[in-house]
Amino acid sequence: MKYDWKPGTMIYPLPAVMVSCGNNPSEYTIITVAWVGTICTNPPMCYISVRPERHSYPILKKNMEFVINLTTRNLAYATDWCGVNSGKDHQKFEEMKLTPGKASVINAPTIEEAPLCIECRVKEVVALGSHDMFIADVVNVQADDKFLDRETGAFDMQKADLIAYSHGKYYSLGDFIGKFGWSVQKKK
Repeated sequence: MKYDWKPGTMIYPLPAVMVSCGNNPSEYTIITVAWVGTICTNPPMCYISVRPERHSYPILKKNMEFVINLTTRNLAYATDWCGVNSGKDHQKFEEMKLTPGKASVINAPTIEEAPLCIECRVKEVVALGSHDMFIADVVNVQADDKFLDRETGAFDMQKADLIAYSHGKYYSLGDFIGKFGWSVQKKK
């Protein structure tokens, strides 16, 4: 038997990412976001959704650039801490001992400790209700070479030990169970 619940956001798990923004060190900050995703392959586009009352919101709106930094088991504490503490009261990079890195294309910091940093330039901001959606072009991706497969050059998600967020809890990703198209792949 299934029960009807009031409408809500129950599409889980989601990536737990740290979004870094600011165009100079005095304004650098980090916001943890779970409302994040891919919206287009060609051109590559993604989104983050942020509440307007968040400290990072006017920084994002003013600069229209940000970096989505994927998070790992080793970054889980900092990921949560940056999500529950305001940049208005804390210097998040400094307090979490994270290193602001140089983005290649945009003027916002990367997080050096993150295995993958996705540089984004905002195309449009859409007011949706509790959150505004920042729709952005992906203009560059920085990948830590220690997570690259030496033969294929592909990013090894399993080796990176990425984490996900599900209804108020963080999880490491599970075991590999198959690749895209494996259900229809011809048996040898």
